[in-house]
Amino acid sequence: MFRGNLATARGRAAAWTDSLFVDHGVFRLVWSNWATVVPGRMYRCNHPAAWRLAAAQRRLGIRTVINLRGRRFCGSDALSREAAAKLGLHHIDMAFESRGAPHRDRILRFAGICDSLVEPAVMHCKSGADRAGLAAGLFLLLNGGTSSDALSQLSPRFGHWSRSRTGILDAFFLRFAHEAEGRIPFLEWVKTEYDEAALKRDFVAGGLSSFVVDRVLRRE
Repeated sequence: MFRGNLATARGRAAAWTDSLFVDHGVFRLVWSNWATVVPGRMYRCNHPAAWRLAAAQRRLGIRTVINLRGRRFCGSDALSREAAAKLGLHHIDMAFESRGAPHRDRILRFAGICDSLVEPAVMHCKSGADRAGLAAGLFLLLNGGTSSDALSQLSPRFGHWSRSRTGILDAFFLRFAHEAEGRIPFLEWVKTEYDEAALKRDFVAGGLSSFVVDRVLRRE
């Protein structure tokens, strides 16, 4: 857990050590998991280093960073917040879970963020696989997309395992497709009919896939 000060050389070194080796940022030096959600409006990636945010601002005009991990005491968090501030980017904390039924209040908060979002924006979690996929799917549904569009954001291409406990995110979009798509708008379904407890009760994860994701890959 990093609680240091980036203003000192020792604190900055501690932040980088924590980011690279505790938060597994060493893998993100060569792997960004970057993808376009809606061209010119929304992008997704794993936790970005400062140089990657600067490159995205130059190439794509990125104006906002949405942190799907929420506020964390880790070197990656401290360094990316500092980078966003130096680049003049808006920084928004919007924490989602990757292994639980999406919370109604968090979905509604995310919808409110999207209503007033300064675009183009990029969303990130730790690996860019699960929470980034959920948020990307939500963004598409909130902008006229279908459940099929949303499910495409939860893909093995991003490192998402639908048979693990993170598959409850797929189950969320599938439940909307089964219960309400074509009958009522997505946000109305979330507000009036979506049952978090029922989704959690009904979903069954694969044991081996969950072991790989939780214990081997050590996802959040």
